[in-house]
Amino acid sequence: MIHIETIRRMNRPENIALTKHAKERLVERSITISDVVRGIETGEIIKKYEDDKPLPSCLILGHTVNDSYIHIVVSNDEEHIYLVTAYYPDPNKWDEDFRTRKEC
Repeated sequence: MIHIETIRRMNRPENIALTKHAKERLVERSITISDVVRGIETGEIIKKYEDDKPLPSCLILGHTVNDSYIHIVVSNDEEHIYLVTAYYPDPNKWDEDFRTRKEC
């Protein structure tokens, strides 16, 4: 099971492994590793994906270094946090607290 406390203990840039997809999205969305670290530091898990492979993952809602809301999807093992993706939640797709996706 994935826990925010475990992820926070590991939350240092050198412990965050980026997938090719994550690297591309960070550049595309102008999100820095500092934003990801701050998002995990200030964040809470709002959704767990226990059946994800190869490791369970979760969606974290946190704040960037500029205090913007950010969604971060990560998984982890004993050594690394694996960044799947990160994005700024779209207010048209999320309720105003950015914790609940709006129904289409």
